[in-house]
Amino acid sequence: MRPEIEKIVGAAAVDERPVRDLWPAAIMAERAGQTTDRVLVARPSGREQVAAILRWAAANGAIVTPLGGGSGVCGALGPKRGELVLDMGGLDRILDIDGINLTCRVEAGVNGMDLEKKLNEMGLTLGHYPSSLPGTTIGGLVSTRSSGQESSRYGSIEDMVLSLAVVLPDGTFAAPRSGPRSAVGPALHELWLGAEGALGVVLGAVLRIHRLPASVMGRGYSFSRLGDGLEAMRHVMQSGIRPLVMRLYDHDDSVFNHYEVDDGECVLVIATAGEEEVAGAEARVVKRLTAGAKDLGDEPWRRWQEHRFGLSAEWLKEVLKPAGSYVDTIELAAPWTVLTQLHERVKTAIAVGGLALCHFSHAYEQGCCAYFSFAGAAEREEDARAAYNRAWEGAMSAALELGATISHHHGTGRARARWVADEMGGWMRVWRSVRESLDPAGIMNPNAMGGRR
Repeated sequence: MRPEIEKIVGAAAVDERPVRDLWPAAIMAERAGQTTDRVLVARPSGREQVAAILRWAAANGAIVTPLGGGSGVCGALGPKRGELVLDMGGLDRILDIDGINLTCRVEAGVNGMDLEKKLNEMGLTLGHYPSSLPGTTIGGLVSTRSSGQESSRYGSIEDMVLSLAVVLPDGTFAAPRSGPRSAVGPALHELWLGAEGALGVVLGAVLRIHRLPASVMGRGYSFSRLGDGLEAMRHVMQSGIRPLVMRLYDHDDSVFNHYEVDDGECVLVIATAGEEEVAGAEARVVKRLTAGAKDLGDEPWRRWQEHRFGLSAEWLKEVLKPAGSYVDTIELAAPWTVLTQLHERVKTAIAVGGLALCHFSHAYEQGCCAYFSFAGAAEREEDARAAYNRAWEGAMSAALELGATISHHHGTGRARARWVADEMGGWMRVWRSVRESLDPAGIMNPNAMGGRR
């Protein structure tokens, strides 16, 4: 394989190394002695090279997985020996920023934080702030159907992507379509949002951007009961306000994040944004809608800003270093009427090792994301893995039984492969038909969306 790939991209753009994402189960397996396969990695520099590689792969039955920043946490990136990885980091140009039409054109390998900083210099923002932003690429954000900390104002990645440039598995190029919206058929580029590299390779995107708000006003409130905090969030979203940030920490997570709370209290961190008059008016409405809560001032907001990117890849690796340790996050989403029950059932399921936390964010008029974290340790690696698996089993079962989604923004990969068809139902047939039609040779990422292995 290597000689053929070198002919396409050049010898300097090919290497061999272990490749995986940050799926905790894979990190735990390595710690227990399982080796990660060394695979061939090619770093194409343009569309024609990507197309040529995919044509060669289809003709030779070689498996191909695109690589962005490698910051995923669900095991979608886990190639085996004999497979090929396309490192898209060579396509890292910001092609155009249009401050009049508020769009930008970028290649797939552009780093998410670099793009945001460049936009900020021009008084603009994409408004996409996952906690992993410094380690992400645009192609990765698209492929995992990502959401960010400011999604209640700006939306998730699907609300920002106007169009995509894609190379199909047979090497065919699909260019971005024009216009802010089109009624010429379905928006087919959306098939690639969350496809995890199963339908081809994302080369770039046309993104909707925004002007930075002139004013941001943030503060914290504490509630004596979780249900009261959730009701306040619902009232805020259904009032027509679109807060820049709104996060409700359950009591355990409030304590974990060093907010000063009494027994059972939960902390809500919320910020409004826009022109100063608008941000101020919305902040006053928020205060009215949180009547009965304790006003904590702006310190909780400032604390959150300081630590918003604290859950880094380095942190995760450090936590998982000790033998027998485990830690992970599970982000679900459900209607408002289900969230309290979902919180209770999932926290019970994941508390097998002692630490079980939850915060609510990414709010909509119809419901909210519940973001759970859990951790523990065991004397033996097999016991740690068993406890880890029990937590996942319990969380997924509770989500499916209550009508919650099994993933809000991390994707599926191998972590959720067993439960993908349960959530998709009849749409799984549609997905498989699309996948088999576009990739009849089965060369694209076998770990994506329920898997092919």
